[in-house]
Amino acid sequence: MNAISDIQAGKGLTRALTEQARALRLQDIPATVQSWARQCVLDYIGCGIAGASDELVTILLAEMQEQGGKEVASVLGHAGRLPVASVAIVNGAASHALDFDDVNLAMPGHPSVAILPALLALAEERGSSGADVLTAFVAGYELQCRIGRTISPGHYDVLGFHATATVGSFGAAAACAHLLGLDADRFATALGIAGTQAAGLKSMFGTMCKPLHAGKASYHGLMAAKLAARGFTSRTDVIECGQGFARTHSPDFNPEKAFDTPPNGWWIANNLFKYHASCYMTHAAIESARKLREQHGFAPDQVERINVQLEEACDRVCNIPEPKTGLEAKFSLRLTTAMGLAGLDTSRLSTYSAEVAADPVLVGLRDKVSFDFRTGIPNTFTEIELSLRDGSKLTARHDSGVPAADVAHQGTRLESKFAALVDPVLGTEKTARLIADIGRLDSLPEVSGLLRMCGG
Repeated sequence: MNAISDIQAGKGLTRALTEQARALRLQDIPATVQSWARQCVLDYIGCGIAGASDELVTILLAEMQEQGGKEVASVLGHAGRLPVASVAIVNGAASHALDFDDVNLAMPGHPSVAILPALLALAEERGSSGADVLTAFVAGYELQCRIGRTISPGHYDVLGFHATATVGSFGAAAACAHLLGLDADRFATALGIAGTQAAGLKSMFGTMCKPLHAGKASYHGLMAAKLAARGFTSRTDVIECGQGFARTHSPDFNPEKAFDTPPNGWWIANNLFKYHASCYMTHAAIESARKLREQHGFAPDQVERINVQLEEACDRVCNIPEPKTGLEAKFSLRLTTAMGLAGLDTSRLSTYSAEVAADPVLVGLRDKVSFDFRTGIPNTFTEIELSLRDGSKLTARHDSGVPAADVAHQGTRLESKFAALVDPVLGTEKTARLIADIGRLDSLPEVSGLLRMCGG
C-alpha cells in the first residue's frame, strides 16, 4: 500500500503530518504568509496584555506563583517571571479571557492562543530567534488546522468538544517540537503525548474554564514536546489509531481532509481577526445589526420584532438567553444583536459588563429577538429581518467568515486594535516599540527582549 492509499485508509496520518511540519523552513513561507503570522503574534500579545488583569488570570497567576519554580519566562501584563509551563497556562488564559483573539474555521477555534503562549515562553527560555519562532508557529498552525479538518464538523458541532483546547494541544506540541528540533520519532511522540491530554468542553462557555482551555492546550503541547525530547514514550499514530484521538473524538473522521489545499494556499492565510470582543459566532449578527442602524437610523423604541436567521450550531455555542455577567454577555446572540442595533461599541471591553447586560433599553431589544435556525449555511453567516412599529421591514446580512483580501490594511486595523488594548496598560511609547518589534519579528536575533517589554 502506498502513502496516499495508507492515508485514505487512515494509516500513517500522524507520521505524514509530522514530516510536513518538521520540514518547514522560513524560506518556504511566502512573504505575505509571514505577514499573516506576524499579525497573529501582534493580536495574541495585545489580547493577552489587555486580558492580564481579568479576575480569572489573577487567580491562575496566584496559583502559579505559589507553586514556584525556575523564573525564566515573562508574564503578559505583569512584572516578574515564571517557569515556562506556568507562563503557558497564564498567558494562554489571559489572551483568551476577553474572547477577542483570532479564529480559524478549519479547526474550528482560536489557533494562535493555543500555540503562542507555549512557543514564546520556550523561545524565551532557549534564547531563540524571531525567525525560528515564526517558522515554528506556522508549522504548528498548519498542522493544527489539518487535524481540525479531519474531525470536523462532528468534533465541535455534534460532540461538543472545544477545539481550541483539543486540537490546539497538537498545534502547541508541533510548534514546540519544531523549535526544539526534534527528530521524526520524537516529534510524532510529542503529538501522541499531546493527544492523550487534549480536553475541553463547549459546555463551559461563559465561565472561566473557556479561557483556561487555551492555557491548558498551550501547557499540554509544551510539556508534550519537552517530555518527548527527554525520551518519554507514547504512540506515534495517536490521531488515526484504533481508540485514538480522531476515532474517539469525532463521528466523521476523514483523514484525506488533512491534505486538502486551503484557500490562499495556507491555512494561516485564512485566519480571522476579531473586531468585536465577543464569541465569533455573534459577529455576523452584530455586523448585520450595525448595518441596519447605520442605513436606517431608527430608535430602539421603534423596533417591534427582530428575527435572526443563522446556522443551528450557533444555538449550542453562544445563545445564553438572559446573560447576567460581562462574560455571559459575550456568548449571548440576543444581547449582542441588541448592542449592535442600539449602537454600542462592541469593540470596547467595557461594553461587556453586568451593568450593560442589565440595561433596560438593551434588555427590551434583547427580548424581541427570535431565531430561525437553519442547516446547510455557514455558521458565520447571519441575516436579520427587523420589523418596525410603522409596519416597515428592514433586512441586512453579513458573513464574518471571509478572510481579508488586503493584508496591509488588515495590519493597520490590527495595530489600531493593539494600541487601544495595550496603551492603557503599558503606555504609548512601549506600545509603539512593541508594534515595531513584532513587525520585524523574523529579523530579531532573539525574542526575549520583546517579551520582557510585555510585562507590566
